[in-house]
Amino acid sequence: MPAKLKWQRIHPATRTFQAIRIAVNNELDNIKPAINAAADALKTGGRLCVISFHSLEDRIVKNEFRTLTGFCVCPKDIPFCVCQKEAKLEIVTRKALIPAAEEIEANPRARSAKLRVARRV
Repeated sequence: MPAKLKWQRIHPATRTFQAIRIAVNNELDNIKPAINAAADALKTGGRLCVISFHSLEDRIVKNEFRTLTGFCVCPKDIPFCVCQKEAKLEIVTRKALIPAAEEIEANPRARSAKLRVARRV
């Protein structure tokens, strides 16, 4: 059976088992510390690449990258920055990279993958 026909629909149990795996392994709570540890271990100019397969994971990665870039978190009503955040990373990919149609056809399981890249400054 061609891969295209085999993987056209997602099996109903797929999301259920993914949710169970995420809960049992406590994956969402481990992403932030892992990204921080990886960023600290990088040398200047080193790149941190994170592939996420779930929208919740991707949101956490995106927000943590944004935090590590020194994004100011001061209230908007204060005219100057008082948070003194320092940038550890610089985001290389403005948007998450997603697989091309050819890659999805060759590897259907890659359809939900998103790649985000940041560089140590």
